[in-house]
Amino acid sequence: MSGSLGRAAAALLRWGRGAGGGLRGPGVRAASSGGSGTSERLDALVKKDRVVVFLKGTPEQPRCGFSNAVVQILRLHGVRDYAAYNVLDDPQLRQGIKDYSNWPTIPQVYLNGEFVGGCDILLQMHQNGDLVEELKKLGIRSALLDEKKDQDSK
Repeated sequence: MSGSLGRAAAALLRWGRGAGGGLRGPGVRAASSGGSGTSERLDALVKKDRVVVFLKGTPEQPRCGFSNAVVQILRLHGVRDYAAYNVLDDPQLRQGIKDYSNWPTIPQVYLNGEFVGGCDILLQMHQNGDLVEELKKLGIRSALLDEKKDQDSK
């Protein structure tokens, strides 16, 4: 785990529609697990895209407050191109991703194939600026940098 991700995880450890169809935001892909839910299948899903989120519901219709918070944080940063997997559509995926990450809750966020954590960790990374840095490593410029630049020029 990279330095800032590790610090955020350590600190916190101390501390739509269905996937098959419907409308999605620009660049957001969603799908069910499709296969047997094996570790290999999940490994392929988390590594397929730079940003991957397993959530309850869809980015357009999150079905829990924590999933909604993750979607809103990504929107604040202007992250639109990410894979979103609705665990409510597939009980095997829901349990499989928990086993894969050894993390008991949903949502789960992966950056560049690396498990980041859930809502609390993403929120902390947003608040302390680590998320801007991690997105930069992925070649994604946070929209918050542009917003700050606009405010500074006023």
